[in-house]
Amino acid sequence: MTFDHARPATDDHTGSDPGSDAHRCHDRSVDVWGARTPHAAGTAWPQRVDQHLLPGFEAADVTRWVQSACVLCSNGCGLDIGVTDGQIVGVRGRSDDRVNRGRLGPKGLYGWMSQRRGRLTRPLLRDGSGQLVEVDHDVAMAAVVDRSRSLLAQRGGLSHGFYTSGQLMAEEYYTLSVIGKAGIGTPHMDGNTRLCTATAAAAMKESFGTDGQPASYDDVEHCDALLLFGHNVAETQTVLWARMLDRLDGADPPALVCVDPRRTDVARRATVHLPVRPGTNVALVNGLARELIHRGAVDHDWIQAHTIGYDDLAAVVEPYAPDRVAAICGVDPDAVRAAAEIFARARAPLSTVLQGFYQSHQATAAAVGVNNLHLLRGMIGRPGAGVLQMNGQPTAQNNRECGADGDLPGFRNWDNETHVAELAELWDVDPLTIPHWSPPTHAMQLFRYAEQGSIGFLWIAGTNPAVSMPDEHRIRQILSSPDCFVVVSDAYPTETTALADVVFPAALWGERTGTFTNADRTVHLSERAVDPPGEARSDLTLWLDYAERMGFRTRSGRPLPWWNTAEQAFTEWTRATAGRPCDQTALTYDRLRARSGIQWPVTTAAPGGTPRLYTDAEFNTRTDQCETYGHDLLTGATVTRREHRAQHADGRAILKAVEHTTAPGAPDGDYPLRLITGRTVHHFHTRTKTGRVPELDDHAPHAWIELSAADADRLRVQRGDTVRVTSPRGALDLPARITDIRPGTVFIPFHYGDHAANRLTLTAWDPVSKQPQLKLNGVHVRALPDTTTPPRHTPHERPDEDAGSDAAT
Repeated sequence: MTFDHARPATDDHTGSDPGSDAHRCHDRSVDVWGARTPHAAGTAWPQRVDQHLLPGFEAADVTRWVQSACVLCSNGCGLDIGVTDGQIVGVRGRSDDRVNRGRLGPKGLYGWMSQRRGRLTRPLLRDGSGQLVEVDHDVAMAAVVDRSRSLLAQRGGLSHGFYTSGQLMAEEYYTLSVIGKAGIGTPHMDGNTRLCTATAAAAMKESFGTDGQPASYDDVEHCDALLLFGHNVAETQTVLWARMLDRLDGADPPALVCVDPRRTDVARRATVHLPVRPGTNVALVNGLARELIHRGAVDHDWIQAHTIGYDDLAAVVEPYAPDRVAAICGVDPDAVRAAAEIFARARAPLSTVLQGFYQSHQATAAAVGVNNLHLLRGMIGRPGAGVLQMNGQPTAQNNRECGADGDLPGFRNWDNETHVAELAELWDVDPLTIPHWSPPTHAMQLFRYAEQGSIGFLWIAGTNPAVSMPDEHRIRQILSSPDCFVVVSDAYPTETTALADVVFPAALWGERTGTFTNADRTVHLSERAVDPPGEARSDLTLWLDYAERMGFRTRSGRPLPWWNTAEQAFTEWTRATAGRPCDQTALTYDRLRARSGIQWPVTTAAPGGTPRLYTDAEFNTRTDQCETYGHDLLTGATVTRREHRAQHADGRAILKAVEHTTAPGAPDGDYPLRLITGRTVHHFHTRTKTGRVPELDDHAPHAWIELSAADADRLRVQRGDTVRVTSPRGALDLPARITDIRPGTVFIPFHYGDHAANRLTLTAWDPVSKQPQLKLNGVHVRALPDTTTPPRHTPHERPDEDAGSDAAT
């Protein structure tokens, strides 16, 4: 939707003048959401252009501004990179960008400065003495190719695995997908997106037939109810929260429901806060669905025409009356009724879902339960009404749609021979080369194969699994094993590069050109603004070099891949989307340069993009079209093609529900507290970037643990005391913060390699999405004597209530 742009208002926070194009921000590491620009429902979100330059620089000193977008959360805010003398000297928000209207969060404003510090600039190779030593690129790549060729000759493509990130570009993901699937023939490809957004994709596939967000950020302007399920948007997507705040502070504000066991900034603004017990999300969504039915809020005519499965769903949710839900979830039954009433009465409800559901018990079933609520009322594909099954990383959507996570590119079904044949023709390879004899290998299984020795070559790009994966000690043992040759491409030394056999220095954002898709299907072009340092190269360049040296060829004899530049790779990627739900065949670099952010699908019929999916209530559930035939949400058992066809979905959405079950790893006598992990506003993932920026790191330099006041009193712990947190897998000593987290639950941020929260987490995953259950760990906490540490809190937080994470349930 196109709006007329409003000029930013003058305010004391920015010191800007209403006519200025941009203003230098005050300390936004403290005021993380910036000044308010309230507005009424149905009106345009006003512009507010944020800018930050290095000390001593003014806008007039910038030689050129280069188009890009932020890659430090899944919001994907449009920005320009300021360049002087071949160096990045600042950033400013793009006022015409559909995602942020000029705003930037603290990581967007300051995070880029990490690229000036501590970079890897030369390849590293582990020598005979076991040390990583600097070598030139040819020597490093020769070692990689020699090992790769040897393993392929001895053991075939199943000996190779690739583990990537949610921070690369579409061109890189697609190129790797072609190399892995058509060149090597391995199904062992996944990314750390498995840890954060696999359930988002799985839930949309189960309900709607394919991946792809139904709703749009524009719906914030139109909704009359916001429901955030396990999504602490105030810290995970600061600019999106600013957008929501501007509605909440404007005329006709939406009602706000927050589902989170912690009293976060979102919860403080909520009309209804449901601090549910971790692991009980399915009981909650079942109860809300039952309430819609009992309140007569279900649109039966719409359901009859556009869904299947209603009778089965109604039978499953019937036992979940508010009192039972309250007992299971540990909340007030009247709060359950109030949340259901908000959804039932809303003319345009917008729901968002994130890690609080995705990393918890019955993850896919719970996320599907949110889809069910919208389908029961026919509230999808309308302005303000829809679902955003959110991403946790900036380019997670590309990892999924391009096939670098193991899925087939373009949301194709690995179990559909026609879809496989389409790719084989596109790539000019034998269909039997493309792995499709079993489901793609998910990350947890990929590392197990490496542990067992069947994967002997593992290339890790742009991620730090030695910190981010569950059961951290086990992962480090796997990466250190002499039985697995580990290649890492990264921009910085990390806990993972320290364990690698070969390390390639990687070019970062602003040092390479490419596109990426954010959490509401918005594609941005990020142009190369400066040269990478030393011998650093883009992942695209590295993989093209690897493929050329490996000699991969198509059936007709041309190189595989056959492109050489990012723009050529993008053109080939758009060809792969033809006729698929993520169709981008009308999208080009020139079109992306002319317009800041375009939502796919982008076709000749919709050259300006598509704000919402399913506006005609036609879903991607036809057997010959869908990305998956579906699963039993309780067990993960797959639905066969024949069974799917027998359902006669035929373009209708699929309603599914299952019973709530008791979560594994439940607290017991030895480990009586439930640990949840998550993020904090100033850091991104394992701090390889944000930990190098004082403007961010100074506000959260160390890990901590949050305890409720009741638990702290019982344990005789005061704020700042050091406590020992123990699980069956390890222990951490951390300073305590006393917050409004629900009693019986504790929280630790996962960002810190020296105090990795995943040292404590178990190796278990959702049966459908295969996403790790990182919020289901029983732990024991005890005070350590005479170890009081002065508490740290960011200035925008209350002294007794530290802001949290996306760690809901």
